[in-house]
Amino acid sequence: MTEQTLAERAVWRDTERCYRAVAARDSRFDGQFIMAVATTGIYCRPSCPASTPKQQNVRFYPTSAAAQANGFRACRRCLPDAVPGSPDWDIRADLAARAMRLISDGTVERDGVPGLARRLGYSERQLGRVLTAELGAGPLALARAHRAHSARLLIEMSGLPLTDVAFAAGFSSVRQFNETIREVFATTPSQLRAASLRRRRAEELPTGTRLSLRLPFRKPFDAAGVLDFLAEQAVPGVEHVTRDDSGVTGYGRTLRLAHGTGVVWLTAKDDHVRCDLRLADLRDLSSAVARVRRLLDLDADPEAVARVLGADPALAPLVETIPGIRVPGTVDGDEFVLRAMLSPAEAAELAEGLGERLPSCDEALDGLTTLFPTAAQVAEHGPERVAAVARALADGVAVHVGRDPLELRAELLDLPGIGPGTADYVLMRVLGAPDVLLTGDPALRRGAAALGIADDETTLAERGRAWQPWSSYAGMYLWRAEKGE
Repeated sequence: MTEQTLAERAVWRDTERCYRAVAARDSRFDGQFIMAVATTGIYCRPSCPASTPKQQNVRFYPTSAAAQANGFRACRRCLPDAVPGSPDWDIRADLAARAMRLISDGTVERDGVPGLARRLGYSERQLGRVLTAELGAGPLALARAHRAHSARLLIEMSGLPLTDVAFAAGFSSVRQFNETIREVFATTPSQLRAASLRRRRAEELPTGTRLSLRLPFRKPFDAAGVLDFLAEQAVPGVEHVTRDDSGVTGYGRTLRLAHGTGVVWLTAKDDHVRCDLRLADLRDLSSAVARVRRLLDLDADPEAVARVLGADPALAPLVETIPGIRVPGTVDGDEFVLRAMLSPAEAAELAEGLGERLPSCDEALDGLTTLFPTAAQVAEHGPERVAAVARALADGVAVHVGRDPLELRAELLDLPGIGPGTADYVLMRVLGAPDVLLTGDPALRRGAAALGIADDETTLAERGRAWQPWSSYAGMYLWRAEKGE
């Protein structure tokens, strides 16, 4: 499926479909488009519980930033920014989607629009034209909406002084922070804090650099499956897992972020993932949250996946018994490339020998003690089998969510020790590429055979054409079949 076709399929362009979703208050469309009401001047998520406006008064936008750029403010009742992200960023690999991933990771706050354009390989002018045409707003407006969302999280979920919130969220001044909050939410930061305190006791608010957030997802969500997958490859110290008789109950790991280190602990609930964060610098909040969301694939559209994969008679029983399967991502591209070349035991040995130790954490984050070594550290002191690749990563082979998949794959294949299977695995996990079928993986082929699908690579590749654009998710089902699930 081409990028152009995917762009044309963007839900927000189909006004009749969007209005039907709004009339039904269908939460499955939350995050896929924004509804703005001309008569009230506010924008909402599709499932907003307020009375459905007349169709002639409604406008649809792809992003909150586009609605804000057209003079609308956020609904205080449905909080349209507190929803899963658009699944478009999972499917598409075009410039707009890659830019949105980097903006969510805080690139504009750290490096400005010139830095964003440079990482994407485009001029600032060309980038601005494409984003405005595709998303209804330029990079500055998109980054402003992202800062507003980060600020609201800090205002409502922490006891941090509001002046500190302003700079932690990426604003250059307190005045800019106050003006943006008033324009976006039609209220002041102090009023947002007061409303939050009315909903919870002041002593419940985390202080300092510790936060507890609720990360939304689209149901169904196979939380047990994604946590089990991460647990199987966990590196002690870098990652930690808790279990009970039912399986994995929690997963945590250390984070290497732009302004410092972090530790995250994740616990799946019925309608959200609880995310306990401890950050050395709160400016890394938005980046940490974006990486955790990618790690758990929380922005996926499970119903779209099920419609395609459930049509295959061999996969249909698994799609029914394991709804909402996810493709786990990663929080660090360089780390993942190196770990993809090593066994879990070798990765654990590398972390033990070269990893940076963190100060002891509180009880909720116990067991997380070590940062996985950087590419530069592995290049200098790591085993020769991966040292050459580590040197290439340290010298400038960029592995991040803003990369073009074909270009990154070609660069990876030029590195010693990385073959097509490893390169494709990196694209699937680092970029969240949804249509990668690892036909050379023995476990995946054994799973195919268990389902009555021929296990040779050619036949499997031919069968996989019917699974597009969700071959990565089909592969997850094949892995589960190999385990006898």
